[in-house]
Amino acid sequence: MSEHQLKLKQDVAQAALHYIDDGMILGVGTGSTVNCLIELLPKRRLKGAVASSQATEDKLKALGIEIMDLNFVGELDLYIDGADEVNPNLQLIKGGGGALTREKIVAAASKQFICLVDESKWVTQLGLEFPVPIEVLPQARSYVARQLVKLGGEPVYREGFVTDYGNVILDTYHLAVNSATDMEQTLNNIVGVVCNGLFAANQADKLLLAKESGVEVLSR
Repeated sequence: MSEHQLKLKQDVAQAALHYIDDGMILGVGTGSTVNCLIELLPKRRLKGAVASSQATEDKLKALGIEIMDLNFVGELDLYIDGADEVNPNLQLIKGGGGALTREKIVAAASKQFICLVDESKWVTQLGLEFPVPIEVLPQARSYVARQLVKLGGEPVYREGFVTDYGNVILDTYHLAVNSATDMEQTLNNIVGVVCNGLFAANQADKLLLAKESGVEVLSR
C-alpha cells in the first residue's frame, strides 16, 4: 500500500469517527480501511462491539473493547465497513478478505450502514475489475462453479482459504452485474451457495469517499 493510499484510508477513518457516539454497541467490519478506524476507537467510550470477522475481533480485543454476540444485543445502531468496489447506487462488492457472510449479517442487523472507501474503489459498474466472491459449502464447490460458468462467470477457487464458517470461496470474474439486485438474488438461489459478495439488498446507507480533495459524503 502506498503512503498516499494509506493517508486516504486514515482520512476517511477519521471522518467516520464523527458518526460514532459514546455508549454505542458498534458493528465493525474487516479490511485495511476499517483497521485504520479500529486504531481510533479508543477515543470513544463504546459499550461494546460486534465484529464481522475473527481478525477484527482479535484487533478489538487487543484494544480492550468488549466483543458482544449479535444474538444477544438486538438491532445495532451503526455498522461501519469498507468495500472492494462501490457504484453510484452505493451497492458494493465485498469479501476480498473472505468475511462476506458475517459482514452481510451484521449489516442486515444494523439500522445504518456506513461504508468507507478511497477513490480507487469507485466504479460505474460492479464486477468489471474486481471478482464477486461467493462463499460455498465445500461439497458443492464443483456444482456451484458449473452454474457460475452458465451465468457467464469465470470462478476461481481461492486456494488454501477457509472462511470463519468452514466454507470455501469462489472468486468469480466477468459476471455481468448489470443489476446488482437481480444478480445477488440469482447467486443466492444456487444450491450450495452460502452467501455472495454483492451487497445490493444490504447496500450502504451512507458512503464516505476519500479523495485527494477531501472526504466526500454520499447518501442514498
